[in-house]
Amino acid sequence: MSELLLAAASLDVTPPPGHNLDGYSAREGVATGTADPLRATLIWLSTEDSPGVLWLSLDAVAAGTALTAELAAAAGAAASIPPECVLVCASHTHSAPSGWTGQIHPVIPALREPAVYEPLAAAIAATPLDRHPVRATWRSIEVIGVGTNRHRRNGPHDNTAGVLTLNSVADGTLSAVLLDFACHPTTYGPENLLYSADWPGAARDALAADGQVVVGFLQGAAGDVSPRFTRQGRGAPEVSRLGGLLAARVAEALAEPGLDLPSAAPTIHRATVSLKVRDLPTPADLAAVVNTAEAGLRGGLDDPTQRIAQTRLDGARGQALMAAAQLPAALDLPISVVKLGDVAWVHLPVELFASHGCYLQADSPHPITRVIGYTDGYFGYLVDPDAAHHGTYEALITYFDQPTTQQLLTSATELLSS
Repeated sequence: MSELLLAAASLDVTPPPGHNLDGYSAREGVATGTADPLRATLIWLSTEDSPGVLWLSLDAVAAGTALTAELAAAAGAAASIPPECVLVCASHTHSAPSGWTGQIHPVIPALREPAVYEPLAAAIAATPLDRHPVRATWRSIEVIGVGTNRHRRNGPHDNTAGVLTLNSVADGTLSAVLLDFACHPTTYGPENLLYSADWPGAARDALAADGQVVVGFLQGAAGDVSPRFTRQGRGAPEVSRLGGLLAARVAEALAEPGLDLPSAAPTIHRATVSLKVRDLPTPADLAAVVNTAEAGLRGGLDDPTQRIAQTRLDGARGQALMAAAQLPAALDLPISVVKLGDVAWVHLPVELFASHGCYLQADSPHPITRVIGYTDGYFGYLVDPDAAHHGTYEALITYFDQPTTQQLLTSATELLSS
């Protein structure tokens, strides 16, 4: 009988000050220090006769194609497994260095910085990954108060957290947790110049039991979900409060029995989908959209309504930058599905809307399906028909129209069913 083996590690990969931060086009200045550490977390599940899957979660706004290849190779070297068995997943915090990945979209110009990404890859490659037998169980829990749909409070949002727990066979202690939840880590705003993992880091720290438990975080279908309507401030106390809400609910779930999963290595299934880049408006139409968005802005960005107006203006300007950037005719997107017993994780390199997550879960043949974005690359937003109709920020800067969006969702569903 095979044993499920776990190797897990959590690394502080915070760069020194002096580097540009990612996530906000309105941010000015470089990082001046650290509010809380940025981490790379490795959770590797395998058996003696199968390399299984290694989740590498990173506190970054995104993991671009080049960074993904570098980190998958580094983690593969640390575990002595093929890079194809590694998933590189970004938490999407907006308080991490842009130099890891470089420019992820014409909206925010950035350059890759070897002084930032080379030490990151080297630290991961040098990580000891000693395996021991574990028992895997699954739980899910509803979490209220961390995030909502960011366009309207009662809009679509999957407010469940998925929790994979891994307990040592030897003594039953909790060794690692792989947690997923959907919400933008945007407690800190563009005025912040400190590195921070935001609320996912606070939740992770609260569950880590002073470093005794390795906690990996996967970001869900969060393209239109954020703390815009739930946050009560924009500093460290609010980061701790929101992260504490999530951690407390996960701790409650851990106190109850979970669903036992097989003592077998998870399997990974991969595909590549080529998607046509949408046609952008004419210069005159682009200018009209910017003018309309400027007219709707009246200041007071702490007001959620005005924050929406500001992001629409950002999107209008971003769309004009896209038109000037000479985009390729098509983009190749890697998609992946991991399966372990009744649980399947579908990983996509985009910011999915909550409605897309619901679509993929409803069409999945698996009893439990978790939808994860920001994985193995970054190709911007997928938007739903309502956002496309209203010209939201995300709809203005997406690379894909609605038929192409459906093509990606269909491909993901087919991979889930393979």
